Amino acid sequence: MIISGKEIKRNLGTKLHIEPFNDRQLGPNSYNLRLHNELLIYENYILDMKKENKGYKIRIPEEGLILKPNTLYLGRTIEYTETDYYVPMLEGRSSIGRLGLFVHITAGFGDVGFKGYWTLEIFSVQPIKIYPNIEICQIFYHTIDGDYVKYASNKYQNNRDVQPSMLYKDFEI
Repeated sequence: MIISGKEIKRNLGTKLHIEPFNDRQLGPNSYNLRLHNELLIYENYILDMKKENKGYKIRIPEEGLILKPNTLYLGRTIEYTETDYYVPMLEGRSSIGRLGLFVHITAGFGDVGFKGYWTLEIFSVQPIKIYPNIEICQIFYHTIDGDYVKYASNKYQNNRDVQPSMLYKDFEI
């Protein structure tokens, strides 16, 4: 079951954390997260799942940045989130999607116990001008039933920056 916006607010500081929190970003059953001003772009056009793929950062200026189609940009949220109690989920805002901008291609499903900033997999259908601090996506929370083990990955937990794929670490086992 998805918890309501009122329940999100009621559980702040106990069962979940969103920092910084602004009442204006709270919806009926979700909370809007904002885009940080840095993006990461992979250096190579061909990416290898078994290798570390290096990238470089660009800044989104206050006056905006035009994204090119068919390019993957990795961004992150301004807000740090944490929950040991709910399953966090991320979705793009419909207003953003209606402009042909995808903010998570496959990774909208979080894990109970995740602590950090959300890395956004940003892809545009056509050229689009984006801005830092825009409310780009929304987080919502599901209750979980039954016993579970909290997320404790050595790849993405407690991140502080945009996180490129670390899938290559799965091949090191």
